[in-house]
Amino acid sequence: MRLLYLMLLLALAAPSWAQSVQPAVFMALESARQAQQRGDLEAAQRTLDAVSVKDGTLEAALLWRSRAYLAWAQGRHPAAIEALERALASGLLEPAQAEQERLNLARLNHAEGRHRQVVMLLGERAGRLEDDDLQRLIQAYQALKQPERALPLVERYLARQPRAADRWLEFAMAAHLQAGQAGEAERWQRHLLQRHPDSLVAWQRLAALQQRAGAPDKALATLRAAYTRGLRFSADELEQLVQLSVAAGQPWQGARLLGGLLEAGLLAPSAEREELQARLWWQARDRAQALRAYRSLAERSGQGVHWLRVAQLEIEQQRWQAALTALSRAEQAGAGQAQVARWRRWAQQQLEETAHSS
Repeated sequence: MRLLYLMLLLALAAPSWAQSVQPAVFMALESARQAQQRGDLEAAQRTLDAVSVKDGTLEAALLWRSRAYLAWAQGRHPAAIEALERALASGLLEPAQAEQERLNLARLNHAEGRHRQVVMLLGERAGRLEDDDLQRLIQAYQALKQPERALPLVERYLARQPRAADRWLEFAMAAHLQAGQAGEAERWQRHLLQRHPDSLVAWQRLAALQQRAGAPDKALATLRAAYTRGLRFSADELEQLVQLSVAAGQPWQGARLLGGLLEAGLLAPSAEREELQARLWWQARDRAQALRAYRSLAERSGQGVHWLRVAQLEIEQQRWQAALTALSRAEQAGAGQAQVARWRRWAQQQLEETAHSS
């Protein structure tokens, strides 16, 4: 009578595979499941350990599946992964069930930081993943340093979840930046700034992105807007933005930003900052700007080294008489006599040759 009741239960309520499973095995699996639901993991373990099945059968696949879920509940993720892999490798699970177990296997691998396995399991299913699994796939691609694969998934997730946590907007910003898409990174940073308009860090990041993208005027406008809101950056933070251009090999942008910061009063003028600006103009090969900056600096400082820079720039532009005048000022300011004499001979020679040729 009990067996008849069990068979009726299998036919009416159990999944289709239950009709192919030995009643004793099914009862054991169900008993273990119920014990696990009650939180009695030891009882569930004893029940599963007592089950005997033949390899290569559906019963074996289901037993491995049950062992996987029990190991998962016990926090033994590696054991759960191995058991679930064996259940799937049998090829005997129903298609819908196998699909679900692949998702669960991906979740276990994600918990263990096994990013390549996550991509293998979820990559081809990206278009039909729920948000939680989509997040796992995005994180796996990012961990594997594949932002080009993560980016479209991030965009899709944020389109579906406009109120997603800040970390996902930051993720999108960083992924675009890593992919070399500074404009898109700026767009997401603007979204973050809209959420946190009084965050000094948000304004600073936006200015840094604009500076990195080669737009010093936009970066300066951003800093001035923050200043208007009553936010104040330290001198070190502002100078770090200038150094971003130097590190990126963009001295012209650095010189433009530094000049703007000085003119706007966001940075106090100093000989060191003015010399940095002059040096950046020179590195950018804008000799006219560099010459104006060094001449202004030399007039105020009276230092021979600054007048030597003026002389060198005049020589580079083949303005021999102006170079000689600057060398005289350098000599009066105590610049190295040997260097001054050497440059003077060269400039005088060039001046004489120019006069003779004309």
